[in-house]
Amino acid sequence: MEKTRAERLVSNAEGMDAVVIVNDGDPFLDSTFWYLTEQGSGTFEGSFAIVRSDGSLHVIVSILEEESAHEGKGEVHVFHNREERDGFIRDALRGCGKVGFNMHSATYAGVEYIRKVAGDIECVDAGKAIGDTVSIKDSKEIEATRRACAISSQVAGEIPDMLSEGVSEKEVAACMDNRMRELGGTGNAFDTIAAFGAYSSQPHHMPCDYRLKKGDTALFDFGTKYDRYCSDMTRTVFLGRPPEILERAYEVVREAQLAGIAEYRDGAAANAADLAARKIIDESEFKGKFIHSFGHGIGMEVHQDISVSPRSEQVLRAGNVVSAEPGIYIPGVGGIRIEDTCLITEDGCEILTSFDHSFTVV
Repeated sequence: MEKTRAERLVSNAEGMDAVVIVNDGDPFLDSTFWYLTEQGSGTFEGSFAIVRSDGSLHVIVSILEEESAHEGKGEVHVFHNREERDGFIRDALRGCGKVGFNMHSATYAGVEYIRKVAGDIECVDAGKAIGDTVSIKDSKEIEATRRACAISSQVAGEIPDMLSEGVSEKEVAACMDNRMRELGGTGNAFDTIAAFGAYSSQPHHMPCDYRLKKGDTALFDFGTKYDRYCSDMTRTVFLGRPPEILERAYEVVREAQLAGIAEYRDGAAANAADLAARKIIDESEFKGKFIHSFGHGIGMEVHQDISVSPRSEQVLRAGNVVSAEPGIYIPGVGGIRIEDTCLITEDGCEILTSFDHSFTVV
């Protein structure tokens, strides 16, 4: 019988008697809460998910979230005031000594509150156990990711029709965001990057009022969410023929991405893909122009724990969802990035996003 998500978490949380997920409130909301409870809606501010070492899941919510909470997983405890909430937390942690928290997202105030309410507990970091758990997707998660990727892929195919001389970065980004919603996306995975001309050499450029000109690069990094799961992809096209150096850079990036993806498989060292792609770029005229890692984990958060970087010591596992995004950046001239979302399988990987990777002049 397949383990529940709570049971998978405690199997990774070695030596811990319980793991507490604290949802303090916006912006301090932990996606692990929705991962464990599989809630489809609800805000759940001031709520807690507590997993004990036996795999039981206790979900402590206010009366505002009672109806939504009962649609998800776990034993639901509904409080009407702070005294009731304190009691539910004490009961859920009774007999526990070492208690794990997601120190990547929990606030100091939230951890201190649990420590004071629960009494004599030792607070430890459960971040690695959580990362190891959420990084391997189950079939429900993979299907949601496929849907998100299908939506963003369709928008990628529509980008050339959105481009014309004089259109601004902000205008195209807004059009893309709207299309992802129209196609069923439930929100952006992150703020859409639209970078024209020399701005495309800035990997995290935010759309501004710059207007597209002939010969400009047009780089778009974007994604949507579907049932809380993210897609992530980058498409780079050109309005008219760009400088030859960018044509050459595009072909090198495309070759580097293929070399990196060829290293994606269950049991592979996570740094192998980065090193393969980086070798292609560094043996070209663009040595040193690949200034970030090849990829990262993707799930309910667009950046999850898996690091596909040259120094990563992690190992890829079937069920991981990771990006493949080499790039070349030439300040003052422009940048090239090609990115897909990939599912690691037993014997390779499945590319979940799709668009024409060939050199495209609009």
